Amino acid sequence: MPLHFELVTPEKLVRSEDVYMVVVPGSEGDFGVLEGHAPFMSTVRDGALQVFASAGAAPETIDVVGGFAEVTEQGLTVLAERAG
Repeated sequence: MPLHFELVTPEKLVRSEDVYMVVVPGSEGDFGVLEGHAPFMSTVRDGALQVFASAGAAPETIDVVGGFAEVTEQGLTVLAERAG
């Protein structure tokens, strides 16, 4: 099953899609999120999200500045100060 991923800034919903995995630049280090990940919250440091559309796919990178990441049963939401 895919992971539902949303990337949100104060201005807009940047991305809302089902993906295989996302690697987030957390303040305590990078962490990967797959479907079924345990609920989790982390602050996000300035860096690049890596979005994998499918297993084995090359990642798409999205630069983010600050914010929070939350993993719930519904998926992963990254609330970034800026993205792009």
